[in-house]
Amino acid sequence: MSVRFTAKARRGMVALAVAAGLAVGVAGCGGGGGGDDKSPKASASASKSSGSNTNAQEGQSDNLLAELKGEDGLQLQITSADRDSGGFLTVNGVFKNDGSQSLVIPSILRGDETEIVQHGTSLGGATLVDSKGKKRYYVLRDTDGRPLTTTGLSTIQAGQTIPVFMQFPAPPADTADVTLQLPTFSSGTIKISG
Repeated sequence: MSVRFTAKARRGMVALAVAAGLAVGVAGCGGGGGGDDKSPKASASASKSSGSNTNAQEGQSDNLLAELKGEDGLQLQITSADRDSGGFLTVNGVFKNDGSQSLVIPSILRGDETEIVQHGTSLGGATLVDSKGKKRYYVLRDTDGRPLTTTGLSTIQAGQTIPVFMQFPAPPADTADVTLQLPTFSSGTIKISG
């Protein structure tokens, strides 16, 4: 009974953390009035968003922590890395297609771990490197093995942006800078807040 209760409680905590992260992401991307036809539609899943260029996303580039360059003009712009009191580090950003053609999001970004591969295209292959503490942190997973990142990524049109997130175990409080690595992308150093 104790093991079942612990598993249910852990699943509930993970679901709560994911729901809170998505709620913050949706609230941060909400458009401010004006009847603009290009304003984003609220969605339960950030990975299914239309990803159109909006003023809110353009404003995020002012807070750019790092820009990782991929193949064929694909970029990952990191806008925040927030440590919370629960021991998690949530990295937020946007995929941007700077190329002139639509691109398929590479499936290699999900990594090669069997448990993550079965859940489709994601950012499950991302890692954080704490050079000071000499540790590497992998994307967290829920109890069913799904990575706590944006999932369901498929294609990105030329000029389009897609909001993304990744959640990791938080490095020690005295670690302020970590290096984000994602397969096929350049690595980038980001500053942790919180």
